[in-house]
Amino acid sequence: MLKNLQSKKTLHNGIGIPYVGLGVYQMKDPSETVQAVKSAIETGYLSVDTAAVYGNEESVGQGVKESGADRKDLFITSKVWNSDQGYDTTLKAFETSLKKLEMDYMDLYLIHWPVEGKYKDTWKALERLYSEGLVKSIGVSNFHQHHLEDLMSSSNEKPVINQIECHPRLSQEKLKAFCQEENIAVEAWSPIAQGRVLDEPALKQIAEKHGKSSAQVILRWHLQNDVVIIPKSVHANRIKENADLFNFELSSDEMNKINDLNQNERFGPDPDNFDF
Repeated sequence: MLKNLQSKKTLHNGIGIPYVGLGVYQMKDPSETVQAVKSAIETGYLSVDTAAVYGNEESVGQGVKESGADRKDLFITSKVWNSDQGYDTTLKAFETSLKKLEMDYMDLYLIHWPVEGKYKDTWKALERLYSEGLVKSIGVSNFHQHHLEDLMSSSNEKPVINQIECHPRLSQEKLKAFCQEENIAVEAWSPIAQGRVLDEPALKQIAEKHGKSSAQVILRWHLQNDVVIIPKSVHANRIKENADLFNFELSSDEMNKINDLNQNERFGPDPDNFDF
């Protein structure tokens, strides 16, 4: 139920993931990152999403520590980078990430991109970490349906979540429907399309009606579509604004107007065609 910032979606392994978390992609300045994490936790966020390639796991760990929050109340996600994929290298990469975070376990560990010929071995490593209790849930990021089908054809564990580029210009309806059928949660990175859709007249009109910003309307649209979101900001006021989503509701007509903005337009790389 979408009641407040602590509302969680139950994953298929029974673990709850907060519907709203803080994303820290492109946060390069360590003190700024520490402050953003602390601001988010003070605001009531329980979830922080980082990745090895972001280069800020230490700062996230420090922010968590300085916040004074109880680790068991928080939900921390990181991801294995492409150059570390493979069985042994993934286990090493996880250990490195855990040390940088200065934590005993992770709540969620993801394969960052479906590196051809490697993601199945990477998944075997994640299954081992999961069985050993070092990570509470395992999932993937940027997987198309065919990647998921291929992975699940030879895996013991099904991913609990698929973190994908998703916003009004790229609504990912088919992939979301497939994930729903398979009981795989969907999480949106770049949920407001890096701000590129905020001037859409339909969004501004809906925002005005509710006394909200276009960004808040988009984030609420995700939540009502049962999508987990990780909006990113280093500014305390924006972090608060991104969390102020639980005192209004979009009508089905408004939801449809936002759905109509879809153009299958990516602002990030296509998972079938990335070269990093």
